[in-house]
Amino acid sequence: MGKTVEFKRPDGGMLSGYLAEPAQAAHAPAVVVIQEWWGLNDQIRGVADRFAKMGYRALVPDLYRGKSTLQAEEASHLMNNLNFGEAASQDVRGALQFLKASGSPKVGVTGFCMGGALTVLSTVMAPECDAAVSFYGYPPLEFVDPGKIKVALMAHWAMHDNPFPIAGADALRDKLQAAGVEMEFHYYDAMHGFCNETQVGENRLLPVVEYNPGLAELAFERTFAFFKKRLA
Repeated sequence: MGKTVEFKRPDGGMLSGYLAEPAQAAHAPAVVVIQEWWGLNDQIRGVADRFAKMGYRALVPDLYRGKSTLQAEEASHLMNNLNFGEAASQDVRGALQFLKASGSPKVGVTGFCMGGALTVLSTVMAPECDAAVSFYGYPPLEFVDPGKIKVALMAHWAMHDNPFPIAGADALRDKLQAAGVEMEFHYYDAMHGFCNETQVGENRLLPVVEYNPGLAELAFERTFAFFKKRLA
């Protein structure tokens, strides 16, 4: 369903990404989908394909420049070498600008794990964003200036999250609420990565990650309803 495209960052640099489009792509709303720390792999392409089936143009920017991994140690290395501020203000913002320039009047941002943290950052650093949904990820709170967030934010949190402890989600909630940011936070009796269908049983890449199909469906239903309202 999807294809590789190249687009320009605000600073003039070029980046590639995976673009999935619906049958009626002209003037369709769009979503930038941000990878987990594993990279641009088949699982995140599948998420983009799912958005396309729901009527959205979905673009996954290749933040690791062609690299992906199944090894937690290498994933940690790739993520730690990523400049999060540049990824949000250049890579994600460039993807937003590309989707708007190529026909989508409104564009949202969503991401998972590391991508969830970048989603929150993008509401601060990418003014082209029209709505955002973060899945179990947040950046250091000192980098979140709620005064710059002008869009509604939905977030899905795992109550038993080891990589992103729930106390951090609560602190983010309190900071955004105090600033009057329009937000909708949902909490799930689940572990980290509960929407990643590849993280099942012996196939789990980390013991702190586990797919929960029922809660994943609920989170996606809420996400699609949110974007339908905000991006229509």
